[in-house]
Amino acid sequence: MTLISAAAVAIDGQICRPGWLQTAGRQILACGAGAPPRPADSNFPNSTVVPGFIDIHVHGGGGGSYADGNRHEVAKAAAFHLQHGTTTTLASLVTAAPAELAGTVRDLAEATQRGIVAGIHLEGPWLSPAQCGAHDRTQLRDPDPAEIDAVLAAGAGAIRMITLAPERHGSDAAIQRFRDAGVVVAVGHTDATYEQARHAVELGATVGTHLFNAMPPLHHRAPGPALALLADPRVTVELIADGVHVHPAAMRAVIQAAGPHRVAVVTDAIAASGCHDGAFRLGAVTIDVVSGVARVQGTSTIAGSTATMDQLFRSVVQLGSASGSDADAALAAAVQMTAATPAHALGFDSVGRLRAGLDANLVVLDRDLQVTAVMVHGTWRLGG
Repeated sequence: MTLISAAAVAIDGQICRPGWLQTAGRQILACGAGAPPRPADSNFPNSTVVPGFIDIHVHGGGGGSYADGNRHEVAKAAAFHLQHGTTTTLASLVTAAPAELAGTVRDLAEATQRGIVAGIHLEGPWLSPAQCGAHDRTQLRDPDPAEIDAVLAAGAGAIRMITLAPERHGSDAAIQRFRDAGVVVAVGHTDATYEQARHAVELGATVGTHLFNAMPPLHHRAPGPALALLADPRVTVELIADGVHVHPAAMRAVIQAAGPHRVAVVTDAIAASGCHDGAFRLGAVTIDVVSGVARVQGTSTIAGSTATMDQLFRSVVQLGSASGSDADAALAAAVQMTAATPAHALGFDSVGRLRAGLDANLVVLDRDLQVTAVMVHGTWRLGG
């Protein structure tokens, strides 16, 4: 057993100053506000302990990519993000040919079984050519029942979320098939109308993939999918809070409109995260990173990010403070959006909060909210 105390601990969504928690094996045994019941094994007098970050949309990092399922690359990317506090990773795949996609899903299913990642997110290939972003336009296609069955079989239960454009032929049946298989359906990379997006939600779609990005802009006479997703209380909206993908004022408006309980902060990071500027690949597409911003080579199209979850955590804390929230309210909202909300959206019921009975996944942040220690399943993986 390990007893941890800190200047502040985010216990079940509340900021306790000071606070403590005790782990036993891989789980949290007990936690509370105030002084610990006995001298702590690990004391962090100038730090804040928060739940491990949960990134439900990430393609790679630290020079490693999930795109081809290579064991070394997958481990490299997951280890990089772990150093930045991400204790639960959903490996995102971009559009690829059917055989290639199934093969990569099979490899990532193995990585899921080994606990390297928590599952797979298929971002495509059932996307809109008009809003394809950094996806290979030549491989975009309508959902096909046979292909869906093939990827579900290859995933062996590891596919946790898929993104599709609901206006594509066959999407209604695809949403139903994935929901029947226990897979979360997200709407994204779409040119759908407001009505088409609402219809997808009625069929069971519950996530909006990187809200505003790769979808038509909001218009007062044709509000499009963004408003349909933002306005529906059943939908969790992803937000890439790096200040590049969404203007801070728009981020603030989304958080105020939906509430932190419906906003999941995601990185959408690619292999370039943590690396110097240069040329990278995202699936079949070549990406140039200049001043930390990734774009499809030769275009102005943003291609994922170079962000990490700790960076985005600091960004949303700062955003909350700038909006007039007190320090603890801003911190609690950031905890919600980087852990509890994404956990709820994906049905990860053993993570996302610091509470007795849940997994002991936590991050220790210093006064500047920089990561100094990370615990996964009760074991210190960094610092401690």
